[in-house]
Amino acid sequence: MQILIVNSGSSSIKFQVIEMPSEEIICKGLVERIGLDNGKVHYTAKEKSHVESLTLADHKEGLRAITNLLMHDIHGILKHPDEIDVVAHRVVHGGSKFDQPTKIDEGVVAEIERLSSIAPLHNPANATGIRVAIDMFKNAEQVAIFDTAYHQTMPEKAYRYAIPKELADENRIRVYGFHGTSHKYVSEQAIAYLKKPANKIISIHLGNGCSATAIKDGKSIDHSLGFSPTNGLIMGTRSGDIDHSVIFHLMNSLGMTSEEVNYLLQKQSGLLGLTGYSDLREIQNGAEEGNKDCQLALAMTAYRIKKFIGTYIAVLNGVDAILFTGGIGENSSVLREMACKDMEALGLHIDDQKNNQRSSSIFEVQKDESQVKILVVPTNEELEIARQTYALEA
Repeated sequence: MQILIVNSGSSSIKFQVIEMPSEEIICKGLVERIGLDNGKVHYTAKEKSHVESLTLADHKEGLRAITNLLMHDIHGILKHPDEIDVVAHRVVHGGSKFDQPTKIDEGVVAEIERLSSIAPLHNPANATGIRVAIDMFKNAEQVAIFDTAYHQTMPEKAYRYAIPKELADENRIRVYGFHGTSHKYVSEQAIAYLKKPANKIISIHLGNGCSATAIKDGKSIDHSLGFSPTNGLIMGTRSGDIDHSVIFHLMNSLGMTSEEVNYLLQKQSGLLGLTGYSDLREIQNGAEEGNKDCQLALAMTAYRIKKFIGTYIAVLNGVDAILFTGGIGENSSVLREMACKDMEALGLHIDDQKNNQRSSSIFEVQKDESQVKILVVPTNEELEIARQTYALEA
C-alpha cells in the first residue's frame, strides 16, 4: 500500500510517500515559507535531492507544487496519480467528535472547516490540502489523523475550564490539546528506549508551534495548548499565555475589533512580535550579534518552557525523562541549554558537550549525575500517520 502523507502546518507542508507495511520511505519533502517571497521546496527521492525556490502564495499552490514533483519526468516517483492508494492528512483540530483516524467524506471536511474559527492557522490549510488531494488523487482513499485525538485521555480536572458548566458542555468548550501525533510518536520512542513501561514523561515539541505534554504510562494527562493552539508556550507568531484582560483592553480602550485582536495574537505576536523574526535561527544569530530584543525573546521562551517543566513535574509527582522534539527542539542546543539550566533542584543537570551533538536518532544530553534523563527525540509525524492509516485500512 502506497500512502501519501500530507502534513500542512501554519507556514509549511511536509510530505512523504511511504510503502506499508514495510515502512519504506519512497520520497519525502518540505515546502517552507508559504506566503513569503523566499519560499522553497525540498524534495528527496531515489537517493537524489532537489531544491527549488518558488513564491507560493498559499497552501493550495504549495500542494500543487508537491503533486507536480511527484509526477515530474526526472524527479518524480509516480507515472499516474492512481499509484497512490491512500492520502493521509494530518488535521490539527478534530474537536470532540474525532478521536480516531477517520475516513474522509464531505461531512468530515465540513466539520474540519467549521473548526477553523478556533484553529485559524491550521484547519483551513488542512481542509485545502484535503480538497486539492481529492481533486488530484481521485481514486485514492482520503484519511484524516487528528492532532487532538491523543489528548482525549486527559482527566476532566485537566481539560475543563472554570466557566459555567452548562455553557461549556453545550458548546464543547474545553482543553483539546494539539501536536498529538508528534507527542504520541516521541513518547512511544522514548518509552521503548527507556525500557520502562510505567513512566513519567514531559514531552516538549518546539517548532513554529510549540507545546508541552505531561505523559503518564504512555497517556496524555495534561497539555499546554487548550481550546485552540494559541496558549501556553511562546511560538513563532502566537503569543502563548496572555491575561485575557489584555484582550478586553485592546478592544475596549484601544478600539481594536475582535478580528484585529485575533490576527494580532495569532500572526503578529510570539517571536515575530518580540523581534521582527519568526524563524529561531535568525533570532539566535541576532542574539549572538548582540541584538537585545533577540536575547530577550530567547530568555522569555526558555523561561516559559521552564515553568511548564516545573508544573508538570508537580502534576506527575516526579519525572523520568524530558523530551525535546520538533524542528527547534531537535536542532537548537541553545534553547535546550537555556530551558534546562539552573534546574538542579528538580533533578535536571544538562551536559553542554553532549547537548551540542547532532544525531538522527535518540540521544541523551544530561550529565551522569542527573536524576532525570534529558532526551532529544527526532519526531516522525509522517510515519506515525502512516501507521495509524494502515491500521485503519488493513
